[in-house]
Amino acid sequence: MSDAALYQTLKSVHIILVTSWFAGLFYLPRLLVYHAEAQDKPELEKTILSKQFEKMEKILFNAIMIPALWLTWISGISLIYLVWWDTFGQQPWLHLKLTFVVCVTIYHFYCRHLIRSFRNQNFILSGNQLRLFNEIATILLVAVVFIVVAKNTFDWVYGLLGFVAFAIAIMSAVKIVKKIREKSN
Repeated sequence: MSDAALYQTLKSVHIILVTSWFAGLFYLPRLLVYHAEAQDKPELEKTILSKQFEKMEKILFNAIMIPALWLTWISGISLIYLVWWDTFGQQPWLHLKLTFVVCVTIYHFYCRHLIRSFRNQNFILSGNQLRLFNEIATILLVAVVFIVVAKNTFDWVYGLLGFVAFAIAIMSAVKIVKKIREKSN
């Protein structure tokens, strides 16, 4: 296999793995929202729902998210080695991307912390707080995609301002939806 074919194959695998990882990162906080809100149900319903959510969270995290995390990192590091290793120090976009990927990884393991806390009946975030928390993955994904696509052609000042504006817009949208729900109830 030529270097170009290897690169294209590895890049494709990397994108598929990132997609799998983010599918879990989008779905797990939503499960945690429902798990936290189940605590307001009558005791029997709360117990049944909590056991089901704990099972779903555990399977999602261990069977999908953990393998996707490690395989994403392995394929990403392989791409760096294959394509950018000799010029790594001259790729500021790649350093910024890796910084955001580290943030995504921290978010991933904070999700694990939430699963364990909820399993111990310690609901440290409310349903509304978890709805906001859920948007962090979206914001990080947008940042990584724009950095990868724009690379060095990106004006970092405008990019940073756009990133902050997008984050504010997402968080505002969550709050607006909450107010609309409260008015309709």
